[in-house]
Amino acid sequence: MTFREATLDDLPQIVRLLADDPLGAARETPDAEAAYIAAFTAITDDPNNTLVVAEIAGQVAGTLQLTFIPGLTYTGRERAQIEGVRVAADHRGRGVGQALITWAITRARTRGCRVVQLTTDRQRPDAIRFYQQIGFRPSHMGMKYHLTDG
Repeated sequence: MTFREATLDDLPQIVRLLADDPLGAARETPDAEAAYIAAFTAITDDPNNTLVVAEIAGQVAGTLQLTFIPGLTYTGRERAQIEGVRVAADHRGRGVGQALITWAITRARTRGCRVVQLTTDRQRPDAIRFYQQIGFRPSHMGMKYHLTDG
């Protein structure tokens, strides 16, 4: 397994990964190519963001986005935010997710971050267990305010 920054050629596979569960299927629109390309470009142009893929035998097996957030807390040290963690169905249970998260934590530590944080939907109990087994703890209550179009 290798890790590398995602390229535009990886984008269709990444979008398929994001849409490959009941929650993602309801919120992703794989044929909205222009919107995904714009988002991909914004991520890759931002030095505080990395979109990474895990690759096995030349195929994208997983992905995540790692964002570094400057802040005043923790004596001005950055925090790292992990988002969009997905593993291809045929690679689940084989350590890809663990390796991705370990990669992200190592990258955050190397950069000098004080905290690595992530959110996961309460409707994903397997993901919650997975993150807790790695060492993440539910220390805060996350809230979202969804904006509507129009």
